[in-house]
This record gives sequence, structure tokens and C-alpha cells, in this order.
Amino acid sequence: MRRRGNTRNRNKKKNNINIDIKKIAIPAGIALLILLFVSVIFSLFNIGNNKIINGVKIGNIKVSGLTQDEAIEKVKKYKEEQILKDIKVTYNDFEENINVDMMSPEFDIDKLVREALKVGKSGNIIKDNYEILFSMLFGREIELEMSLNEEELNKKILEISSKLPNALEESNYYIEENNLIIKKGNEGNKIEENKFKDLFYKTVKNEIKQFEIPVEHVKPTQISIEEIYKEIYKETKNAYISNDPVEVHPEVNGVDFNITMEEAKTILNQAEKECTIPLKITLAEVTIEDLGKEAFPHLLGTFSTTYSMQNSNRVTNLELASEKVDGTIILPGEEFSYNKIVGERTISAGYKEAAVYSGGKVVDGIGGGICQISSTLYNAVIYANLEVTKRSNHRFLTSYVEAGRDATVSWGTVDFCFKNTRKYPIKVTSSVKNGVVTCQIYGMKEEKEYEIVIENVLEEVIPYSTKYVKDYTKDEATEEIKQSGSNGAKSTTYKIVKYNGAVISKDVLSNDTYSPLERIIVKGTKKVESVDAPIFATSREEENVQVEEIKPSLLELIKEL
Repeated sequence: MRRRGNTRNRNKKKNNINIDIKKIAIPAGIALLILLFVSVIFSLFNIGNNKIINGVKIGNIKVSGLTQDEAIEKVKKYKEEQILKDIKVTYNDFEENINVDMMSPEFDIDKLVREALKVGKSGNIIKDNYEILFSMLFGREIELEMSLNEEELNKKILEISSKLPNALEESNYYIEENNLIIKKGNEGNKIEENKFKDLFYKTVKNEIKQFEIPVEHVKPTQISIEEIYKEIYKETKNAYISNDPVEVHPEVNGVDFNITMEEAKTILNQAEKECTIPLKITLAEVTIEDLGKEAFPHLLGTFSTTYSMQNSNRVTNLELASEKVDGTIILPGEEFSYNKIVGERTISAGYKEAAVYSGGKVVDGIGGGICQISSTLYNAVIYANLEVTKRSNHRFLTSYVEAGRDATVSWGTVDFCFKNTRKYPIKVTSSVKNGVVTCQIYGMKEEKEYEIVIENVLEEVIPYSTKYVKDYTKDEATEEIKQSGSNGAKSTTYKIVKYNGAVISKDVLSNDTYSPLERIIVKGTKKVESVDAPIFATSREEENVQVEEIKPSLLELIKEL
């Protein structure tokens, strides 16, 4: 009897479960059918939809609800207005603007828009519905794949790294008469290249156009005396001209160590900062000068700038640098380095103190003014249609050339270099005379010669600010201008190549930013009378005014008391 009762109870429970399942299954089935029906209709509607579904972005660009043509136009506009915007990079108080257009950012807009249009339109109902719902709820981003001109980016990184406060000074060398002078560098700040590139790529794509420069403190590259020897060693060769085809072969003076390699290593290892390796120079019997004008018959490029003859120290520096550059011969494929030709600017080399830019101010420095030679030469090189391999603009505008036409140099950090990309050797001449610096490039004309035009466009003027410095030792009625301010600028310089009067090409030579040079006024604060008076006049026309204070020494305070 118990067994029958249990069986009946179990059957009753099973029937109740079946009834409950049916109650749940029927509405669920109906809901599923409705969902499938809606999904089919939803998918069919989106298959025929020629617009991008909701929630889709290309990088940071919202393209939801746009047709293919509308999306292409929006991405193009974004590129012009956002991608090509200048990027500001900073390190403490140092900052630099990078022109993104110079890096030639490229991405396939048509391909990106096609990818955006495909979202939710594969033809697979389940997959499409999932993509559509996911995009609507969480968004869908098509990655903005982009390429940049790595060569230009590397040049910019090198340029900015050389301008950093406490920048790394690499070891360098040059030949002075019969000696090889090796200068050991100094450890300092250098850009972490890979991190910088990653940040740069990300920032180009974003709307926030600024990032902090990743910097590392490093030691200079270890000097290899063997590598230096390979670079300077030359066998003696006489100059000559060959025919069919006509080629000029300048003389080569033999250069070798006048001591053993072991002795040279000992000298280098024992030196703290600088060492001298004696050289054996064997002069060629026939020089290019012996060949006369036949070797360099044509003027290929020339440029002149003016200077004040009142500043004798600066004139001396110009003359010394010019003498080093004058007469330099560069073979086809060879590179000219201004720093290696001119050498380090030191008192012992004859250089004088003259005005230079340092830390945002005009101060006296050894060799001040020699950038006028490098800048004048830079323009002559462009007119000769040679390839510039290293060139940086000054931090501030110069008085002797327009914006975008200068080339700053600094021993161990910033160099000006160019390559002889012509078929024949070239000769550089430089002169400093009667207030005029002239640099010229001579050589042999090729079968096809081009006319070069340099065009400068001033994009923006950056106004200078005024800083007032309070000086307790001067009467409050006195004001002294310690530094005249000058505006900064942004410029674009173009190189236009013409042949028979027709323009063959127009390329950007450089995009340059020059900081404004602040105006500094020293204002006396020493009271003459006991009547209270304002330290400054109540009205100032200048904007961006800063105030510093020159505090009196203890001795001056005692004198006042």
C-alpha cells in the first residue's frame, strides 16, 4: 500500500512539473518567435541601409548615421582640422611645437569608411544583430591606422633632444693643422626615442595636442679610436680631370696617425676631457688649385648677409669661422659637417665673447655670431640644389635672415650638415668683408640645371611679454630696459624648383617656430621720500607682465640704516 501511494504522489508531482513547464515554454516560445521575427526584419532593414549604424567611430571620429560620401568628407575635414594641428611637447619649462604636416601623416580614408559601413551588414542574421546591438550599447571603433614619415620624425626628435635643458653632449673630433683633437662629451638629457614616437602617434590621433617629453639621463657614446682612424685615414692622391665623361678628381692629402694605435689609445684613456693625437699629413703634389678654374668653373649657389662692424668681438668670430669654411672641397656623396670643419669655439682658438641666446635671454658667450656663417651657407646650399641633412632653426628670430632661413649650430649638440648630391665635386668659399658675409658654392654644371626659388610664408606672429624686475638699490623713479623684447613667429619655407621658367616642384623646406624674446625692465623701488607711493604706475599698456625682485645685500641694508 505504501508503494502505491508513493507512486501516485510521484506521478502527481511529475504532472504538475509538466504543466509548469508548458506554462513557461509557451510564452517563451512565442517571445522567441517574435524576437526572431523582429531580428529578421531588423537585419533585412540594415542590409538595405546605406548608412553607418549607430555607435560606430573611426578613431575619435563619430560617423554614425552617415553615408559613405558624408563619412569620407567628415574624416577628411577631421584630418585638416585635428590631425594636422601642431603638437606641443614640453619638458619642465622647455617647450617646442611640432608641425605634424611635415611628418606626412597618411591613412586610407576610403578603406576606413568601407570598414565602418560593413558593421552589421554581413548577411548573417545572428552575427549582424549581435554587432548592431553591441555597437548601439557599447560602441564600435575602427582603428585609425596611420603612417608617418619616420625619417622626418627622427630628425625632429634629434633636433628637440639637442635643445633640451642640460642636453647630452656627445663626443666629437676635428682636425686642427697636424693634430686630431678629440673632445669627450658630457652626460645629460636625451629623448627616449621609442616612448616619444608612441606618444607622438597617439597624440596625432587625439584632439589633445600636447604631451610631456620622455627624457632619460645618459652618458655619451664611448669613443672608439679605431672607428675615428677609419674615418680620417686617407691615401695621398693627386688632382686630375678625366674626359668622356668629364670628371674632376680633387687631390687627397694623406692622413695617418703619427704614433702607434696603442699609443693613441693610451693618450685617449688618460685624457679627462680633451686629447690630441699627432697626425702625419702627406701633401699631394698636384692640387685642385693647380688645375685652375677648370675644376670649379661655375657658380652654383650664392647668398650674402650683413653684419655690424661696430662689435669687434663678433666680427672676429665671423672671420675665424669663415676662414675655416673657405676652400672646403666636398666630393660627390660626401657630407659637410659645420662643427667638424669649424671645430670647437674656444678662447684658445681665438674666439671672443659676443651676444648669444641662452635660457631665453641675450647673454655673452664664446663664439657668439658664428651662426651667421652657417645660416648664410645654408641659403647658398639651397640655391645650389644640394641636400640638407641636418638643420635647426634658432629659438629666437635673427636679424640677418628671414624666419625659416637660418641654421643654428652649437658644439656637441646642434650641427648643420649637407651632402654633395651633384655629379661633380663642389668647392665652398666664404668671406667676411666690409659688413657683408658671402658664401658661395662652385662646381661644374650638369647637363640639366634648375633654377631654385626660396619662398617664405609668415604664418603667425607671437607677441612678446614684458617682465618687470624690482631693484631695491635704484630710486623708484628710475626704469631701465635691460633687454628689448621681440616677437616670435611661425613660418613655412618652400623650395621651388624651376626648369626653363616652368615650376617642376614646390616642397616644404621647413616649418619653424620662434619663441618671443621677453622685454625686461628693471624698476627701482628705493623710496626717496617718506610719502607712500606705488611701486609701479597704475596703468600699463603691456600684457603678460611678470614681476621679479632684486633683493639688496646685507651690506646695502646696513648702509641704508
